Amino acid sequence: MRARVGEMEETAADPARWGDAVVARRDVPTSYHLAVVLDDDAQGITHVVRGEDLRAATDLHVLLQRLLGLSTPAYHHHRLLLAENGEKLAKSRGSESLGDLRARGATAAEIRQRLGF
Repeated sequence: MRARVGEMEETAADPARWGDAVVARRDVPTSYHLAVVLDDDAQGITHVVRGEDLRAATDLHVLLQRLLGLSTPAYHHHRLLLAENGEKLAKSRGSESLGDLRARGATAAEIRQRLGF
């Protein structure tokens, strides 16, 4: 199974890598993987842009899309913005936001460059 990633890149999906992926749990209504696949389809999403840290989940999402008879968007994975200590910026860590970076003087062009655009 192959998924279109970005404008000209393809990636092979490897469902065996995931084994028994969790798509539902008792403590939450659904998993991120199932929710994002269903939400993207319901909203008619045609292009998905994510950080490089989510590249590994793309083949599972494509597999779920195929099993559920949903369309598969084009995917693009960008580099991550990293803090000065090398960790990725994340809301869950209380990291600096995009607004914070801009307030410190980072231009939109500088941020796009750091992301590889």
